[in-house]
Amino acid sequence: MHSHQIRSTFFAFFRELDHLLIPPGSLIPDDEGMLLTGAGMVQFKPYFLGERVPPSSRLMSTQPCVRTVDIDNIGRTTRHATSFEMLGSFAFGSYFKPEAMEWALRLLTDGYRLERDRLWVTVFHDDAETYDLWRRLAVPTNRIQKLGLEDNFWSMGVPGPAGPNTEIFYDRGERFGPAGGPAVNKERYLELWNLVFMQVIRGSSDVDIVGELPTPCVDTGLGVDRLAMVLQGVDHVLDTDGARRLLPDLPDGPSLRIVTDHVRTALLLLRNGVRPGNEGRGHVLRRLLRRTIRHLRLLGVDGPILGELTGDPVVAQEEAQFGRTLQRGSRLLDKEMRRHGRVPGDVAFKLHDAHGFPIDLTIEIANETGVPVDLDGFHSLMTHHRQTSRHPHPSGRPTAWA
Repeated sequence: MHSHQIRSTFFAFFRELDHLLIPPGSLIPDDEGMLLTGAGMVQFKPYFLGERVPPSSRLMSTQPCVRTVDIDNIGRTTRHATSFEMLGSFAFGSYFKPEAMEWALRLLTDGYRLERDRLWVTVFHDDAETYDLWRRLAVPTNRIQKLGLEDNFWSMGVPGPAGPNTEIFYDRGERFGPAGGPAVNKERYLELWNLVFMQVIRGSSDVDIVGELPTPCVDTGLGVDRLAMVLQGVDHVLDTDGARRLLPDLPDGPSLRIVTDHVRTALLLLRNGVRPGNEGRGHVLRRLLRRTIRHLRLLGVDGPILGELTGDPVVAQEEAQFGRTLQRGSRLLDKEMRRHGRVPGDVAFKLHDAHGFPIDLTIEIANETGVPVDLDGFHSLMTHHRQTSRHPHPSGRPTAWA
């Protein structure tokens, strides 16, 4: 089943259940506490909180999302991506757990024809109601796993609507690792659908609950790319029809996966008006581009290519500038790692301050080599540098480390 058929099947199913289709929200959220839209519910936050009235008590959407929290997993796992598409169904007091769970199970098995005996679910360990509802839906107890706050409680990561969730997984078989369910192996047991039961208001953290929502709500997210992996019988999220292989002549492997993922996400950010910078969204884009440039060099691509791939002159300029930085910094870093058997804090700081070689790249290269980085020393020098930059030496001479 192609991605467009996954979408149309989802929308047809929920249209029969009186859900109104809403256009996707902006990748740049209105919420000042969030850098980028990482879930379909972000644009609906005022509806969950009761601050605005939704156009319907039942909504559905498809939302482009960007999440960089798993950037180090790109190329290492088969399921992670920094950008993806999320199909969502939402209810604002119209229905709650029983309907959302029954419909999700029916759509996966009847609509997408997934084998029922390969589906597993996880629930929040204190949520006995959801556990019992899955039992009533004839999900065997040995395929229902209770997990903690990190796995089965959902929030935006900022103050706002939150609640326990239950996730539906698909068993891809022993080729992807040991048995034992999602609690054991999330590569074999692939998360497809997250059903969030919005009930409370989060404060400064997921354990800081400051109140209850005016009305219990439902927020579900079904990953198009992950479902496509299963329905199209491919091993990797970047092998689906939704991911275009940009450089087919290069050897497959982690570096090519990273390049493909990062360029796809960079294009999405560029289309939403983000430009490379040192802070916020600009820093996210810059980091993606710099990692792409490094892995292109590892693949043997020595000349500029990103400007052509993205069609963006700003990206071409970024590549030209960082290409020189990467060459100089890599030589110095390699020399110091061989000399010390580690990366001293002053070396990491010199690379960052004098050569423009970002600390996250130093850490990444050092980790690949199995060499530790003195991050305490680096951060101490960074703190000193910031303080002396704000308070220059009385003589007028620079006081930064050299």
